[in-house]
Amino acid sequence: MDVPVETPARPRHRPLLIAAVCTVLAAIAAAVFFAGRYGTPSDVSPEAGFARDMAFHHAQAVEMAFAAHDVTEDETLRALTSDIILTQTAQRGIFMGWLQQWGLNQAGERPRMAWMSGHGHSAGRAKPAAPAGAPMPGMATGAEMERLRQAEGKAAEVLFLQLMIRHHEGGVQMADGLLRLSDREEVATMARHISAGQSGEIKLMTDLLRARGAKPYPTILD
Repeated sequence: MDVPVETPARPRHRPLLIAAVCTVLAAIAAAVFFAGRYGTPSDVSPEAGFARDMAFHHAQAVEMAFAAHDVTEDETLRALTSDIILTQTAQRGIFMGWLQQWGLNQAGERPRMAWMSGHGHSAGRAKPAAPAGAPMPGMATGAEMERLRQAEGKAAEVLFLQLMIRHHEGGVQMADGLLRLSDREEVATMARHISAGQSGEIKLMTDLLRARGAKPYPTILD
């Protein structure tokens, strides 16, 4: 009697990974097209600063998402952290691809966020853009990251959600700042995507916090 062969289960996140790869390829193609159409951004341009700083910002978000994904058993939270890992890793690849296409170094000489000076990132803001010890808007401090790595169970879920909401608020702040400074099509399109996507995830994470009897940190957005 023939023994039926069991078909291997399809990886649950493969569609997200395929979509992320396709997004990277499409963005590289767009960079080639728009480089000829609009010219090449300079080393001190808002576009170059946005690409460098958002890539740095995304790197911490991916680290935070891995930390939470490893300790939670909640399916909604696992799906969210997987999406953050895949999406923001793909977007970092896009940013690095832009810089390479523009003939620019991945690390600039200007201070972080200098490109946003006078556009939502200044010392005179009523609400701090970043907690003391954090290098950029919404980013966690070294001490906060260590707390997240050590946390377990519900406490880890709550801390991750609080930190990631604030982190996403920083991302929205940066994306909206780019849109006030640049109309370069591929960069503005990415900024609009980040602003809309992370705003939606902020709402989801706020609901997840509420379900756990907790609240977000005070917002850094206006």
